[in-house]
Amino acid sequence: MSALWLLTAFFVLALLQSFLLSRFGLRALRYTRSFSRKAAFAGETVELVEVLRNEKPLPLPWLRAESRMSRHLRLGSAEQSAQEQNLGGDEMFSRRVYTLAPYSQVRRRTQVTLLRRGRYEVGTVALTCGDLLGLAAQTCQLDTGAAISVYPRLLDASRLDCPSSRWQGDLQVRRWIAPDPYLVASIRAWQPGDARRDVHWPATARMGALQVKAHDCTANPRLLVLLNVQRDEGQWNHLMEYEQGWVEAGISLAATLCVRALSAGLEAGFGANAPSGEEDAQTTLLLPGWHSGREEALLETMARLRILRARRFPTFLDELGALSGMDILILSAYDTPEIRGRMAMLRLRGNSVALWKLSREEGAA
Repeated sequence: MSALWLLTAFFVLALLQSFLLSRFGLRALRYTRSFSRKAAFAGETVELVEVLRNEKPLPLPWLRAESRMSRHLRLGSAEQSAQEQNLGGDEMFSRRVYTLAPYSQVRRRTQVTLLRRGRYEVGTVALTCGDLLGLAAQTCQLDTGAAISVYPRLLDASRLDCPSSRWQGDLQVRRWIAPDPYLVASIRAWQPGDARRDVHWPATARMGALQVKAHDCTANPRLLVLLNVQRDEGQWNHLMEYEQGWVEAGISLAATLCVRALSAGLEAGFGANAPSGEEDAQTTLLLPGWHSGREEALLETMARLRILRARRFPTFLDELGALSGMDILILSAYDTPEIRGRMAMLRLRGNSVALWKLSREEGAA
């Protein structure tokens, strides 16, 4: 009789805990996920912080958190990341199991190595909790909003063997000179159109006629790096991932040049015949500028750049025909008379234009 009572009690308790967990398991449960940084460079390591908070008196024997994320985000060590289920393509399946006592909190920090440039969102998580015997389970899906921008990997100065070197470092730039109000070269007679603020009153009193300051000139280079994502002139289809290594190398080169130019106090901009937004047919163009947040804006645009040909490169150059007074560097895997013709048109508008040919073998996976 006692054995029967024990079996009955066990059966009742099993049903009770199954009912309670299936009904209230996911209530008063808080889950957050975030990266330790909003942005980082490719090759760097950040933390993925997960916080689970059980705000009720009911314990959770097991809670499973499942999500999909890009395989370009390596969780933990290479061995740990290899244990994640590969879904094929660009995704892998991550699964974590927790146990929470009543009114408890679990915080988990996972090292994430950023393998490739891009914008990655890993906010959607499926939470499943169940009872001890696996009789029932409850599942919900939530979006934590976790995302990170991975900037292009910056190159060493030794690898910047390209025409833009004349805009970098301590080299004196003598193009696009403009009068500097702080540099006075001499005093000359007033001419129609001279500003009143340039009048040199002591010299005017001495000479008996209006005299003005003649300003010296200073360089004002405006670097615009243009990237051609086409492999060759006849490419119509999109590049496969294994063919994109040279484009990624070109993006890293463009990022390095722009960052170095901004660090030297120069204006920098970036453009490509590829989209950085949701519209496939929209090209990318950030005109040269120098202000607070400019470096972040350029790197964010390059992080979001999709290797997808939105325009033929000569057509893209046609759309820039109104630009003037810029130092334009073209990064392209090929050179054609059609591109050279567009470069000549840009020069007629007062631009300096150079082409740097990218190697299609560079950065190949």
